[in-house]
Amino acid sequence: MTSEMMATDAGGTVTEIDGRAVRAAIEAAFENEWTDGMPVVPVTASILEEFLAATDRDPAEVLFRIPHLNRELTVELAALNAALAGCKPEYVPAVIAAWESIAKEPHPVRGIWQSTTGTAPFLLVNGPVRTELGVNCAGNVFGSGFRANATIGRAIRLALNNVFGLRPHLLDQATQGTPARYAAVIGEYEELSPWEPFHVEHGFGADESVVTAFVIRSVVHIEARHAMTPEQLAEDLIDTIARTGALIHEYTSTLLVLTPEHAALFADAGWSKAQLRDYITTNAVLDRADLERVGKDALATKSRWRLPRAHPDATADSAASSDEPDRVPVLRFPSSVQIVVAGANNAGVSAVVEVFTLNPPREEPYSATAIRA
Repeated sequence: MTSEMMATDAGGTVTEIDGRAVRAAIEAAFENEWTDGMPVVPVTASILEEFLAATDRDPAEVLFRIPHLNRELTVELAALNAALAGCKPEYVPAVIAAWESIAKEPHPVRGIWQSTTGTAPFLLVNGPVRTELGVNCAGNVFGSGFRANATIGRAIRLALNNVFGLRPHLLDQATQGTPARYAAVIGEYEELSPWEPFHVEHGFGADESVVTAFVIRSVVHIEARHAMTPEQLAEDLIDTIARTGALIHEYTSTLLVLTPEHAALFADAGWSKAQLRDYITTNAVLDRADLERVGKDALATKSRWRLPRAHPDATADSAASSDEPDRVPVLRFPSSVQIVVAGANNAGVSAVVEVFTLNPPREEPYSATAIRA
């Protein structure tokens, strides 16, 4: 490849572009710290106008603000960072819906993305927009290779950096962080799910396109290729949900991303989502001795984070029942467990997504927004 690259314009005419000029624009973005560590797409005023034309929203409309930073994100800034991220203009309504969902989450506005916990935005896409934009719902759903998944998620990260100043080693104090901080967007494989889609379960119409936002810490895969009963598979999921390293707070939550094969195993045995939730909530229990061994056998009086019983701020937690005072439930409510179906239908490999929650979950605990122009 030379410094002169071949391209075609909108009319199909072959043109030449100056690769060195493009490289200089990319390097300027690095110098100005407008990137997430990877090159961004140079954006001109005319390109920004094209992105803003993809929505009828007022460019000055505020989508999300962090009051203690005295900074806010407008439609225009969301569109600008979507263009930088490599989105197509038609992705802009989905990006806006993502920001509106994030704004409904209780923790981002309070500074969770400045915290040492190292959480990341995680977006779930439902409805017709999945096929319209090419959002991956199947194989490699957590991986690379799909422009819509990668760039919609990246648009969020770039705006967090560029608008709110949440850059590592500065306002972002994550101890280790997570690869999800580049981009974490999946679609639900509604066509192969035996249950109603996530957005329908939470009050939206099947024909609506919806983006749901979560705050997550990690994604842990479960190898259960040969499970024969729903109980076997549920217990395998519980083993990961209830590990002591994941238990950090009184209100633990989890998002199960089941492959179609695993979802079918439950459904073919007659299990609904509600029954799976109830089974997991009931059986995700730890011995108090296990918690004592790792210094998590009590709760902080105000924050409700787990700590040793000998800690000066410690208060006793509640046991599962008076009949079993030494058995401690990991999940307080069935709504602490949410379920979606995604991934290829080729192996029994599902995932437990650790959702960051510091409040009692509500009946409708997650933040979803319908996409509109």
